[in-house]
Amino acid sequence: MLRRALGFLTGTIVTCKAILVGRISDRDGLTMKAYIAMALLVCSSTSVVLSHRFSLAQQDAPEIERKVLSKVAPTYPDLARKTNIHGAVKLGVVVAPDGRVESTKVVGGNPVLIQAAVDAVRKWKYEAGPQRTSEVVELKFSLR
Repeated sequence: MLRRALGFLTGTIVTCKAILVGRISDRDGLTMKAYIAMALLVCSSTSVVLSHRFSLAQQDAPEIERKVLSKVAPTYPDLARKTNIHGAVKLGVVVAPDGRVESTKVVGGNPVLIQAAVDAVRKWKYEAGPQRTSEVVELKFSLR
C-alpha cells in the first residue's frame, strides 16, 4: 500500500514539475492556469490521503494504560514563581517494557515550565509491561 502511494506521489510530482516548466502543451484547450490549478489540487489531495493513511497506521497499535508506580513532583522554576506563571504541561512519554521512561516529547505548555516537567517525568517509574508503550501525561503547575 505504501509503495503504491509513493509511486502515485512520485508521478504527481513529475507531472507538476512538467507543468511548471512548460513541457505539457495546451492540450484539449486547457490553459496553463488550469493545469497549475489541477496540479495543486492533485498534490494537496495526495498529501491528505497519505496523512490519513499514516494516522490510521498509528491507531493500529494496542492501547495499554500502564500504572505509574512512582512519581517525582516537578520543582517549580524560580522564574515562573517570580513572574506568577502557572498552567499545565502536556508530554508524550514512551515507556520501556521494564517501566522506565525512555523518552519524552513536549505536546504543549508554557516554555518556562516545560523543562521542570520533563526532568520530573523522566524520573517516573511505571509498572512493567510486555512491550514499549506511549502515554500522554499532563502536569499542572500552580502557586497555591
